[in-house]
Amino acid sequence: MKLATFEVETAIGPVERIGAVDASSEDAATAAGEATLIDLTAAYGAALAAEGEPAPADLARAHVPPEMIAFLERGERAIDDARAALAYAAETDAERGPGGARLRYDPGEYDLLAPLPRPNTLRDFMAIEEHVENSLGGEIPDVWYELPVCYKGNPDSVVAPGETVQWPDYSQIMDYELEIAAVIGKRGRDIDAADAEAYIAGYTVFNDFSARDIQGREMEGRLGPAKGKDFANGLGPYFVPREDIDALEDPMTARIDGEVWSEGTVDEMYHSFAEIIEHVSQSETLYPGDVIGSGTVGEGCGLELGRWLEDGDTIELEVEGIGVLEHTVVE
Repeated sequence: MKLATFEVETAIGPVERIGAVDASSEDAATAAGEATLIDLTAAYGAALAAEGEPAPADLARAHVPPEMIAFLERGERAIDDARAALAYAAETDAERGPGGARLRYDPGEYDLLAPLPRPNTLRDFMAIEEHVENSLGGEIPDVWYELPVCYKGNPDSVVAPGETVQWPDYSQIMDYELEIAAVIGKRGRDIDAADAEAYIAGYTVFNDFSARDIQGREMEGRLGPAKGKDFANGLGPYFVPREDIDALEDPMTARIDGEVWSEGTVDEMYHSFAEIIEHVSQSETLYPGDVIGSGTVGEGCGLELGRWLEDGDTIELEVEGIGVLEHTVVE
């Protein structure tokens, strides 16, 4: 199951919804970039109505809220109810749910947003040794092996799939980073690594856009990165529950204007997601909607390759089982 956040126009303005990719449209989505989406709240309401529930729309909004963080806060039950809604939509010829809510939206009838348009928090780790070694010229400090290290990104700078990224005017060196992100789905504190998997709701593709020139300057002051990262963070196109993906093994590819620049997987993370969650949750509470980046795969960015993005380049980051996250950068 591939989950999405999308926006549709209504008589009262744009409205955000939760959807799932209609399995019958996945092949077309691979070719065209978008799929038919099932509105999960409406579909669950329709399923309840078919069972004779007297207040199906209200109950559907409680079980399958049309906003991703609220959805994650409902825990495993929301995932199960979303699966039930998707199954009902596949079996019915009905086009509308309670109150006339549409069950399906075809490409062109909606705007695809990031799965988490505004994450609760955004932490990006540097957990893959090859990337660290390449980026630091082979001199990896001991602390990197001892502790998972990260920076906190700007959750208000998430850019939607397909959105054009305006490069900041204080930077001339444009870079992408090929990553996967774990999304927290359960509140927890002081979590043991052995129990950490249960706190991961699922995964999405993450492009940690990097303004390399200002990043290098500000980190000479032994803080940051900040302006080098905070202007754009790509998440998407879909969010896949952890049961539906082998996140560590699935191939990852970065293409720039159709040319493959990077390939890899995150199965060589020195610090696993479980170990990262244990570390982050020490005397600190994790919440549904927190996003944790894996860090860049080996040779997964221009910095490692000695190549930089240029004005007008289109970046496609693909993770098998999730989809293709595409952005174009412009000066």
